[in-house]
Amino acid sequence: MSDLQKYITKRKAIDPEFAENFESGYEEFKIGVLLKMAREEAGYTQAELAEKLNTKKSAISRIENHAKDIKLSTLEKFVQALGKKLRLEVA
Repeated sequence: MSDLQKYITKRKAIDPEFAENFESGYEEFKIGVLLKMAREEAGYTQAELAEKLNTKKSAISRIENHAKDIKLSTLEKFVQALGKKLRLEVA
């Protein structure tokens, strides 16, 4: 287990608020990272993808960095513009 994972585990054990908010915050962060990775893998800059979606570069940045309240329709347009498919899973 890495030092970071040890810290997270310890902090969750002693701080109920941290434990409660950690998972949702992590998921929001992960969505943005996945979108950024998909864009980069497709070979697009934020500006190029923005042009393809008829929006501004700042909108793409906001999606990648603050994916908390992204609409499903926006997420679908984003990945389709990259030539990808959106897959959701409920576990």
